[in-house]
Amino acid sequence: MIIIIRFGKVLKIRLDDYFLVLKVNESKEGGKMREEEKERIKAKALEYFKKAGIVLSSQEKENMEIADFGLNDFARTGLVLVVYINNFRYCAKEMALFPNQTCPEHRHPDHNGVDGKQETFRCRYGLVYLYVEGEKSLNLHASPPTGDEKYYTVFHEIILKPGDQYTIKKNKLLWFKAGDVGAIISEFSSYSDDASDIFTNLHIKRVPEE
Repeated sequence: MIIIIRFGKVLKIRLDDYFLVLKVNESKEGGKMREEEKERIKAKALEYFKKAGIVLSSQEKENMEIADFGLNDFARTGLVLVVYINNFRYCAKEMALFPNQTCPEHRHPDHNGVDGKQETFRCRYGLVYLYVEGEKSLNLHASPPTGDEKYYTVFHEIILKPGDQYTIKKNKLLWFKAGDVGAIISEFSSYSDDASDIFTNLHIKRVPEE
């Protein structure tokens, strides 16, 4: 599996994560990340999986995906994924988000005669602020990354604590953000096809161009 990683600004993260991202920013060369920095981020994600009591195989650790959606702003917008299985019947994966990190607004439409993905998120560690279509909630507990507000349009808030879960139907807009200590989310879904995802921010590239 290809590791996708680009880094940018630092915003509202804990001190240890701040120095982690600072090191990453200092080592960028032409938009590509040094291998040791990729490994540093993977190691940090493994700390979060350990906190959640999730045991990964050596192959799963090796195949971890670090995604920033082509925005060069991983500290604010990005996540780390481990895919257990993904076929045309079902998919299972883990997602790690560092403190206050956001997965941007998107939806999973029908494509090529296949139903769009329906997914269930289950919080394993930390807090997850999930936003879906519906009436806007009062007194929101999280907000979009500063400067990117125009790319976030749904604000019905679901707060997931460890053990809580929520199912999002196909072709429904959603975005989510970790709390102050980060978060681990287990995802159970139908077939996952990253290339078919539609993001509100058209600058996003979920799958890198060759």
